[in-house]
Amino acid sequence: MVKGRIWRISGPLVVAEQMHGSMVYEVVYVGEERLIGEIIGMQGDRAFIQVYEDTSGLRVGEPVEGSGDLLSAELGPGILGRVFDGLQRPLSDMELIVGPFVERGVKLPSLPRDKKWVFRRNTDLRVGDRVRPGDVLGTVKETELVLHKIMVPPNVHGTLVELAGDGDYTVEDVIGYVDVGGGRKVELKLMHRWPVRKPRPYLSRLEPTEPLIIGQRVLDMMFPIARGGKAAVPGGFGSGKTVLLQTMTKWARTQINIYVGCGERGNEMADALHSFLRLKDPESGRPLAEKAVFIANTSNMPVAARETSVFLGVTIGEYFRDMGYDVLMVADSTSRWAEAMREISARLEEMPGEEGFPAYLGSRLAEFYERAGRVKCAGSPERTGSLTIVGAVSPPGADFSEPVTQNTLRYIGTLIALDVTLANRRHFPAISWLISYSLYVETVARWWEKRFPNWKAMRDEALEILQRENELMEIVRLVGPDALPDNDKLLLDAARMIREDFLQQNAFHPIDAYCPPEKTVGMMEVILTFYHEARKALEAGVPLEKIRALPVRAKIARMKEVEYDKFPSVKEELLREIHESINSLIGGAAA
Repeated sequence: MVKGRIWRISGPLVVAEQMHGSMVYEVVYVGEERLIGEIIGMQGDRAFIQVYEDTSGLRVGEPVEGSGDLLSAELGPGILGRVFDGLQRPLSDMELIVGPFVERGVKLPSLPRDKKWVFRRNTDLRVGDRVRPGDVLGTVKETELVLHKIMVPPNVHGTLVELAGDGDYTVEDVIGYVDVGGGRKVELKLMHRWPVRKPRPYLSRLEPTEPLIIGQRVLDMMFPIARGGKAAVPGGFGSGKTVLLQTMTKWARTQINIYVGCGERGNEMADALHSFLRLKDPESGRPLAEKAVFIANTSNMPVAARETSVFLGVTIGEYFRDMGYDVLMVADSTSRWAEAMREISARLEEMPGEEGFPAYLGSRLAEFYERAGRVKCAGSPERTGSLTIVGAVSPPGADFSEPVTQNTLRYIGTLIALDVTLANRRHFPAISWLISYSLYVETVARWWEKRFPNWKAMRDEALEILQRENELMEIVRLVGPDALPDNDKLLLDAARMIREDFLQQNAFHPIDAYCPPEKTVGMMEVILTFYHEARKALEAGVPLEKIRALPVRAKIARMKEVEYDKFPSVKEELLREIHESINSLIGGAAA
């Protein structure tokens, strides 16, 4: 192992000399307390080390020891339902050892070493078979919701010379051997390690054609995210980014959810953990924590570790994707990661880019977002998996022209733009229907139209009504609403119904927090049916005031509070009442 000495200390950046033979991104141990760091640059025999723990008290001349390994994640049974920091140290286990505050230099294995898992061997595999990366060796029932597939690690292929039978094993027990040639055998265990900065291999990338159902009407109906897609949630302070990301993680129809708190406040992460322990999966009724992974890298932790937290999260996501699962990863927020990059870049005395961010800001964001995707997984049996990435962005002053937001827009497919003005009006989720967009509409439309043939037509009409409302409001501000013709007044009423009765959704309401696709489409159908019938009434000479006074409007406003199993009958009753009340008005006008 390479051993050097500290030459200079500058906050989280430490420069060590006598490090000839080290490599970039190698893990090193700094100082007498062996603080964990990573080499981010080399100049001769000097290594520039990004230290992921508090460097207070370090002294020039203290030893620096290289590990010879890249920063890697431990992947195996025991990941789900746990809370890690950005270095994959289990925070709940650390609390039992060192108390509520993380001490420097504490190192614990990421996965429990003493726990035994019930391994069920893949009966299709035989000794002497050729195996390749991704082949399923067997399974472990990690939780009631997730069957953990034990796979041949990437970069391992050869002849299977031994595989253990069914039984109880720890993650470090050897369950088999692969002859990789040259007289060398590789051990197989329930766990393996993988560098967090290196994308895991797959056979081929597939087009994302299915929507990620989140249960938020404004997203599922208006701005869908595809499974395996990329989305960003920029918004100013108080616009609801954290609540929206937590809502996505709670209710998304995925098999695995990963929540990365990247530099956000500790109370927000604590709230997410607290709610996850109480919530149930909407499909199975099991605790949501059984299919979730939490990475808590809060604002009071060293800023350098923010980068490892997002790459750790995406590596864990790729691992479960390779099992054939649909995975959602949310990162809150990438702006905090970018701020850490700016600080480290300044200490390295690099040439700054726009607003002081490093010139490589865009490429780092690309390395993160491009690891999303829907893929054909390596190995047998054949399977497909997806990793969807949603990253929050916190632009100062809600200025979307700042570098982090603009660089993020280059790599995403769905922009979920949060509007501070809507948040101030208590319209939540505060998603701007005028700025937001989705590039996945055409690809997921086939999935929707198989189940709801009029989905895209209703979506387009609703957005057209909202766009027309925005144009009319300019006139209203100048001359007042009374100057508008009745047709435009009715359109404004319809737009208000779409905004208040459909787009608004209470994330803390027991019923409205999650809206299934059937209810989402049904609610929009009811609102647009009322608008179409009301236009017929106007054309027949019915005064607008009579249409506005119909009791059915109040019932439409309460649709969101109707339980899902009762909604089909309520919807049919509302449609019948709309037709009868409008026809009654038309008949009265004709008489």
